[in-house]
Amino acid sequence: MLFDTHAHYDDARFDSDRDLLLSSMPENHVGLILNPGCDIASSKQAISYAEKFPFVYAAVGIHPENIEGVDLEQDMPILEALAVSSPRVRAIGEIGLDYFYDDASPREVQRRVFEEQLALAKDLALPVVIHNRDAHQDTLELLKKYRPKGIMHCFSGSAELAQEVVRLGMYVGFTGVITFKNARKAVEAAAAVPLERLLVETDCPYMAPEPYRGKRCDSTMLHRMVEKLGELKGISPQEMADITWENACRVYGISQ
Repeated sequence: MLFDTHAHYDDARFDSDRDLLLSSMPENHVGLILNPGCDIASSKQAISYAEKFPFVYAAVGIHPENIEGVDLEQDMPILEALAVSSPRVRAIGEIGLDYFYDDASPREVQRRVFEEQLALAKDLALPVVIHNRDAHQDTLELLKKYRPKGIMHCFSGSAELAQEVVRLGMYVGFTGVITFKNARKAVEAAAAVPLERLLVETDCPYMAPEPYRGKRCDSTMLHRMVEKLGELKGISPQEMADITWENACRVYGISQ
């Protein structure tokens, strides 16, 4: 069985078949799924899916692309209440920094919202699910300050950055990007992460792996990431599935 450590089933692209698709996961060898929130509304949705499907867990958080209009004095107490509202909530996420777009929210605002959520995770003793896009140095500085447990999801940095993240005690999640023909950087980073810190994820509905590239991604495609990582590490897909399952249960505090 596979553990999809990052999947956005609250996305509108699943509106037509969400329940049917999620119900099919066990028969498709997907045993557990973590659905993170990206704002207050999607965090509530993530919890609702986790309470409906016994193999789904949730994270709650505010994504750097969703911080316009965020009022920390009002929204952080709401986020904290959501985080403790259900035992199905296993992390604070998806949180982080995204400097890719020219019209993104000001970097100092992103950092403040990120830091507030890192502090909340520390107070609640929960792991974090971190989004880092073109913000490596600032992300590392805050990780060194707060020393959270958790995951650098959809890893997009260098092998050297991956090793630094691991030294800070984090796990590293890889998506279907590692199956792309031009994915040299992602492959090198995955090769640099020790087995005990590797995770697999779809980040669906985005970034479907080969040979599904261009289609809507979902957790049934996760086997391709496991196969590719197994190939990189010289072990069987079954061994990689077992290792990444155990790693994910460990970081999210799930007993299986």
